[in-house]
Amino acid sequence: MKIAWMVRNRTFNWGERTYLMGILNVTPDSFSDGGQFNTLDRALDQARYLINSGADILDIGGQSTRPQATEISVNEELERTIPVIQALRQETDIPISIDTTRSAVAQQAIEAGADIVNDISGATYDPEMLPAVAQLGVPIILMHIRGTPQTMQKLTAYQDLLGEILDWLQQRIAAATAAGIKPAKIAIDPGIGFAKTYAQNLELLRHTAAFQNLGCPVLVGPSRKSFIGHILDQPDPQQRVWGTAAACCAAIAGGADILRVHDVRAMYDVCRVADAIWRSQDAPD
Repeated sequence: MKIAWMVRNRTFNWGERTYLMGILNVTPDSFSDGGQFNTLDRALDQARYLINSGADILDIGGQSTRPQATEISVNEELERTIPVIQALRQETDIPISIDTTRSAVAQQAIEAGADIVNDISGATYDPEMLPAVAQLGVPIILMHIRGTPQTMQKLTAYQDLLGEILDWLQQRIAAATAAGIKPAKIAIDPGIGFAKTYAQNLELLRHTAAFQNLGCPVLVGPSRKSFIGHILDQPDPQQRVWGTAAACCAAIAGGADILRVHDVRAMYDVCRVADAIWRSQDAPD
């Protein structure tokens, strides 16, 4: 049984309902909203909108991880993210995750008021990440990836897609616990869209339930991604809301605990209905 997370004054009872992580990219070049929220005022306005729409966690990222994204310096990543975290912490107690692969950014973000580290590399890019998170005592989300955003889409040859990703995540969980992170503070993410083809992304969504076997909360992040655009013949990521809703339903049916999404308001309603169906909760009167 997965142990609940206590983050600030929030309790995350895994399996009870689906939790929404609202994406706040304070970048000029993210794939679907780059440049929209990369000033402090606009970032704060969007954060407030996500909170009012039903977000349970805000995920703040300063480094784009879209395919072919350019890597920025640590200082630039800090300059983009820390002021937003500090300002938000002055006005809200919503749990905040820092979307980073760098231990220095994770450390300063937690000191500024963030609560969770969300590492798309599964803590493989920076050897100091796991020891740093262990010392900080905060939860970490470990995502599966191959290569880097510059190379990942060339690294999609798997002999056994599910088996290899499960094995890799199991190894990262073991590395995290060996570094001193409590097992109850680890979540995992199969990495939809990261070193996965169109068909492989669909396969992962069909088998979300398999990741429950790792004994950790499962995060799934299908929001606005290119496989949805492929199905819908929709090149504009911001027009993929209802395709995202279908992918989120599939993830919920497979027992996903957290959905990382851009369109929180729409997905909040999707989750309420899907939870009533698949989590055997009573529908509201």
